[in-house]
Amino acid sequence: GKIAGLDVKRIINEPTAAALAYGLDKKNKNMKVAVYDLGGGTFDISILELGDGVFEVKSTNGDTHLGGDDFDQVIIDWLAGEFAAENGGIDLKKDPMALQRLKEAAEKAKIELSNQTAAEINLPYIMPVDGIPKHLVKTLTRAKFEQLCDTLFQRSIEPCRKALADAHLSASEIDEVLLVGGSTRIPKIQELVKNFFGKEPNKSVNPDEVVAIGASIQGGVLSGDVKDVLLLDVTPLSLGIETLGGVMTRLIESNTTIPIHKDQIFSTAADNQPSVEIRVLQGERPMAKDNKQIGVFHLDGIAPAPRGIPQIEVSFDIDTNGILSVSAKDKATGKEQKIRIEASSGLSEAEIQRMRDEAKANEAADKAEKERVDKINNADALTFQCEKFLRENGDKVPADKKSAVETPLNALKEAVKNQNVADIDRYTEELNRVMGELYQSMSGAQAGPQPGPQPGPQPGPEAPDEQ
Repeated sequence: GKIAGLDVKRIINEPTAAALAYGLDKKNKNMKVAVYDLGGGTFDISILELGDGVFEVKSTNGDTHLGGDDFDQVIIDWLAGEFAAENGGIDLKKDPMALQRLKEAAEKAKIELSNQTAAEINLPYIMPVDGIPKHLVKTLTRAKFEQLCDTLFQRSIEPCRKALADAHLSASEIDEVLLVGGSTRIPKIQELVKNFFGKEPNKSVNPDEVVAIGASIQGGVLSGDVKDVLLLDVTPLSLGIETLGGVMTRLIESNTTIPIHKDQIFSTAADNQPSVEIRVLQGERPMAKDNKQIGVFHLDGIAPAPRGIPQIEVSFDIDTNGILSVSAKDKATGKEQKIRIEASSGLSEAEIQRMRDEAKANEAADKAEKERVDKINNADALTFQCEKFLRENGDKVPADKKSAVETPLNALKEAVKNQNVADIDRYTEELNRVMGELYQSMSGAQAGPQPGPQPGPQPGPEAPDEQ
């Protein structure tokens, strides 16, 4: 915007701008609204809640490869197929000039079919065949167009279901459906939307202009000309940091309303650890390596202390423009480092959808890997706490009891080192049992580690793994 000579006051995305354009006359009503946005190349569905002048986006979904261009291509393929069938298999799409004429005719026919039941396609001298100029003259009916594009039209329904599920709503709970984008003029699209949501969609605003109108309204809000309207956006993907064992610990979940501020306390993963590396991640997978790293910084100068003692406060803050600020502060020394990420998404709609799809496709494998890492982290924390207990209470522990603890303790440490999950399960259970017996036998003993302590990523015990 600045390069173009504009003074950028606020960034607003298309679905939320559309909600503003449609919603001003309803600002005193509590409503749940679906914004169905089908343009030339992409489809987006947003579920919003309107009330007391506040527009809150509850969820978003879509298809980044669905739009008017795809409908045009279906008509192009049909026209080329008809011509080939009548002219010995000649493919018009291989001739650049003929293909361009097909594209223009297909788009024109598609637009005409929104207002009439048939469209005449007349392309004289489209291509010579055996030296004889050939013409392409066809009539495309609305029924034939709908038949050709039916699979594409139906693809818009599944994202609607997902968006409703993310918003914890049913179609019957939607009070109004708003149409955005030129492709929503197609009668069959309007019929599908009506059947899915069970109500007639609102077509009161020009779908080509609605986003610009909404942006102008937001400009009016910022300048003070329009009052009593507030718009809340959401984060498209979860945000967090990498913690012990390569786990992504989320601080802000996907579809969280912004602006938002979240804090969480972490600690060190090793004795006398002088610094921590904060890797800022975005995505829906449980392991850090499978998500997108959008920033990294270090907090140095942590005072020497045993593992788990320092308190590192990590803060995530997203402002109304979607700009993310992340800070890490040592609460003992007051030392702080921070990073500002201008595009907290930094991803196209296609990339966001790809990451969501990958998370869903790998859900079972990710769950198994997360459970494996949690077992390793739990076992590591258990051995640390047991060693600490023996060290601090050595003179109070009978030799035979100490020996009974050290055997599974050493075996568990070796299993953690080798990441042998079967041995970890076995010796974790055994160590918890003998430690429980030890606590019961020691009259007045200090409370030690409980069976199955929580791993590093939990608030308090341990924190970002120093790489």
